[in-house]
Amino acid sequence: MTAVDDISDSTEVVEMDDVPSQFFVEKHSWDGLRDIIHGSRKYSGMIINKAPHDFQFVQKHDESGPHSHRLYYLGMPYGSRENSLLYSEIPKKIRKEALLVLSWKQMLDHFQATPHHGVYSREEELLRERKRLGVFGITSYDYHAQSGLFLFQASNSLFYCRDGGQNGFIAAPMKPVEIKTQCSGIRMDPKILPGDPSFIAFINNNDLWVTNIETGEERRLTFCHKGLNNVKEDPKSAGVATFVIQEEFDRFTGYWWSPAAPEDADGGRTLQLLYEEVDESEVEVIHVPSPALEERKADVYRYPRTGNHKHTLLKLAEIRTDQHGKMISAQNKELVLPFTTLFPGVEYIARAGWTKDGKFAWAVLLDRSQQKLQLVLLPPALFIAVSMDDPQWEEHVEAMPEGVQPFIIYEELTDIWINVHDIFYPFIQTTNDKISFLWVNESQTGFCHLYRIAIFLFCFFFLSLGSARLMSVLCTEKEEVALTNGEWEVLARHGSKIWVNEETKLVYFQGTKDTPLEHHLYVVSYESPGETVRLTKPGFSHSCSVSQNFDMFISHYSNVSTPPCVHVYKLTGSDSDPLHKEPEFWASMMEATGCPADYVPPEIFSFPASSGFRLYGMLYKPHNLKPGKKHPTILFVYGGPQVQLVNNSYKGVKYLRLNTLASLGYAVVVIDGRGSCQRGLKFEGALKNKMGQVEIEDQVEGLQYAAEKYKFIDMSRVAIHGWSYGGFLSLMGLIHRPNIFKVAIAGAPVTVWMAYDTGYTERYMDVPENNQQGYEAGSVALHVDKLPNEPNRLLILHGFLDENVHFFHTNFLVSQLIRAGKPYQLQIYPNERHSIRCPESGEHYEIMLLYFLQQRLVTVPLTAK
Repeated sequence: MTAVDDISDSTEVVEMDDVPSQFFVEKHSWDGLRDIIHGSRKYSGMIINKAPHDFQFVQKHDESGPHSHRLYYLGMPYGSRENSLLYSEIPKKIRKEALLVLSWKQMLDHFQATPHHGVYSREEELLRERKRLGVFGITSYDYHAQSGLFLFQASNSLFYCRDGGQNGFIAAPMKPVEIKTQCSGIRMDPKILPGDPSFIAFINNNDLWVTNIETGEERRLTFCHKGLNNVKEDPKSAGVATFVIQEEFDRFTGYWWSPAAPEDADGGRTLQLLYEEVDESEVEVIHVPSPALEERKADVYRYPRTGNHKHTLLKLAEIRTDQHGKMISAQNKELVLPFTTLFPGVEYIARAGWTKDGKFAWAVLLDRSQQKLQLVLLPPALFIAVSMDDPQWEEHVEAMPEGVQPFIIYEELTDIWINVHDIFYPFIQTTNDKISFLWVNESQTGFCHLYRIAIFLFCFFFLSLGSARLMSVLCTEKEEVALTNGEWEVLARHGSKIWVNEETKLVYFQGTKDTPLEHHLYVVSYESPGETVRLTKPGFSHSCSVSQNFDMFISHYSNVSTPPCVHVYKLTGSDSDPLHKEPEFWASMMEATGCPADYVPPEIFSFPASSGFRLYGMLYKPHNLKPGKKHPTILFVYGGPQVQLVNNSYKGVKYLRLNTLASLGYAVVVIDGRGSCQRGLKFEGALKNKMGQVEIEDQVEGLQYAAEKYKFIDMSRVAIHGWSYGGFLSLMGLIHRPNIFKVAIAGAPVTVWMAYDTGYTERYMDVPENNQQGYEAGSVALHVDKLPNEPNRLLILHGFLDENVHFFHTNFLVSQLIRAGKPYQLQIYPNERHSIRCPESGEHYEIMLLYFLQQRLVTVPLTAK
């Protein structure tokens, strides 16, 4: 029996004699499905993004007061629809027999943080896309502990307020001060100068500016951007993280204040900013329709698709001030030799910053293949105010002190790829010839682990002056001690942190030592490594933040059955054995909300796969399970690098639609196959040079295992659905296993890897000329001839304004489908980018998903194409 196209919207009556073992989902009208989605989205709207985050502990030193700390954070107070800057008081003593729930107090008095009508500037909107931000209001802040200064971006402007530090603490909400400007356009990425909080820097129109918030004096530091309407003729930027750096390397800034701002003899200061200058002249310009469709304009972007190349430099901006904080002069300095001469083969500046004393700037550099990483130190004296073509260049070189040169203090090589991380903790130098730091390395053992490393900075002097003496030096003499080990991961990506207590010689970190399904907080000695102690309770997955004096931590935790809680814990025990201090529950910041009435937690399972790895899966059982009946099944997939779907955390918000599907009678299966993260480099690296060629094997094997274990899964009625990489794999599933997947629903899919960005594609697939076979095998649009000829088996969804996976991908796929005479259905979201953000669009997508499934998964077993 084949599918019937003209099925009415009324509840279907099926002749059960035909297929006695099959369960048929009740069919609803579009309006009926809309009511179902309204109900589920109402719940998600109650708790989504409500949890506090971005914590900052400030210890109170008033011994007579009742509170030990003031805790600052961002959160969404009850009844509010936007993120705000909040604080809570943590008491010194508690009644252990009672649950203490901390009050969320407003720092800001009646402050509107969201722009008028919720309309963000183009720059802010794109940054929100890159950061995957779903909330309005204040989304980040900078804090200067000594002065108590808070700096944040809101309502398309910059604001500051003060609390804590030398100024003491407030007792009531305050009015933030708006920082006025002469700039046109939006000011982005504001940062406080650590050595003098009177000064802040920011980005305006792709250039770097600085202002003194006490005097109102403002100065433009760089002049890279011309401000032309023609993007093609204005390719340079200063202090800005480019699209690929944000999207693929999780770096959202392009400049870094030196922590040192020492006073000169006359009372003035020298302020230094390390910044990245980028020239994208060779990067392709693309046009994406503007969200303001009534203007009939197009947004113009530079998009470095595979094969494009950009030029990157590190520079130094130096500002001199007088004793009153007035800016006397500002100049930009370049490296004494070209960046490409000092660091040949480098393509990406993945991370950068300064050592604590400001003695060195540092940077993490990657080659184009992302198989070679270098951690380098750059003395500020390496930057000079003249370029090599200046006649005075030789004089500057001769005048440089001996020993001023770039040091490569660490190098990693791998034949897979290097996952950039956020863990670098340099200790203050006690001698000039040695630097010690904490670092993580994944390529050494195949699993991401912590190391304490000491490097000896030997200087190589040459008889001749000039460029020979200034070449970068690889420091090969080192001491390297592993602090953790085993087939598990220290969490180091996507903003993960460590907390280092130099007094007790302990380092606190998050990892998967107990199970790859749960994140926990651990502590280990970096002086005498041995025992690794877990501080968070098992059976949950935790995201933690440790206080500055290491006596408390906060955990945001949940499991598949329990919605998120946010609790404060105090570390108690003997100071003589700080490694074994016990966490004691102290107070609650947020208690778990109730689950939706129809919520049934998914069941996690695992199985030994034919690849030799143990794979983990998750099953949402149909709520109306009938003995002996087989239920239509959805395989929900992502399947790509850097993502883990199956873990022991609450799925009631992000994956609420999966529970909705289960409530209607579908079985929903999720598999983390090879290529997903938290399982080591070999597991993730199985995709190397062959994306799209191994993932479906694991997905199908997991699906077949689940069907054998859970007899209610109907292998004759399976749909595959995912978004982004999951959309790509949904198409690949229908191409390569049309006998398994009855339908595919592909959201925002990459359909030809040649058209995706360099940082991502070349990391996993190499450059096209080195891997032509892999690019061809992994590009969906080149294999449309293998798609089924039956109608109603393929639905493609895509946001028309997508600036990440451009609509070109779907456009090209559809043109190939038409050329091959293949049937398909297409749903466009005209005002959406890669992430669907508009509530109406999100609702329509979910209704469309349910409607398509109920129309197409109610037939009898499918015969192969």
